[in-house]
Amino acid sequence: MAFLEIEEIHAYYGHIHALKGVSLYVEKGEIVTLIGANGAGKSTMLKTTSGLLSPRHGSIRFEGEELTRYRPHEIVAKGVVQVPEGRRVFGRLTVRENLEMGAFALSDPKLIEANLERVFNLFPRLKERQKQVAGTLSGGEQQMLATGRALMANPRVLLMDEPSMGLAPVLVDNIFNTIRQLHAQGTTILLVEQNARKALEVASRGYVLQSGVMVLTDTAQNLQRNEMVRKAYLGET
Repeated sequence: MAFLEIEEIHAYYGHIHALKGVSLYVEKGEIVTLIGANGAGKSTMLKTTSGLLSPRHGSIRFEGEELTRYRPHEIVAKGVVQVPEGRRVFGRLTVRENLEMGAFALSDPKLIEANLERVFNLFPRLKERQKQVAGTLSGGEQQMLATGRALMANPRVLLMDEPSMGLAPVLVDNIFNTIRQLHAQGTTILLVEQNARKALEVASRGYVLQSGVMVLTDTAQNLQRNEMVRKAYLGET
């Protein structure tokens, strides 16, 4: 039994069949990446795992427990937490208030304070700007804040949706260094990422999604050598 196991998921937006029998698994302590073109269904897979979209068929199990019966905030409380695409920070709240919002499912003040300290150690910039209104932060700082907010929930599995989207190359490097740090601290990560090259560098395994269908899975190293992946997602000829 895998730590997080997704089996034969079918998900729809109205009449649009977005995920067509998608299956994947993540073992405890792994970084697993899901790559594919825009519109392939990658973000839909994370939304379905988080409970933001209900599948019509299939199973999502975390430590053997079926998640599809729970609402999103209950899934967060169980330790499956998403960093959303596009950051989605609360623009009118301060940095600290955003982080405190991330701890809504926790009741232990000592744990909340320890998580806040962890976030500030990981992102010193957020500590410096904790009184600043989040909407005035740069894109890179907002990505730090979105990640830190998720960490405040004490995640056991972190679902990261396009963390490098719209960021300058130097900030992309920073984001992936953060992912490596989180992994080194023992965080299990399911990563959806447009930058397939960077994603495969940090992941142990990967999946390729095309038009809602899982077409390939292998170790990250083998996917980096795969001819189809190299041509379609790594920009090689």
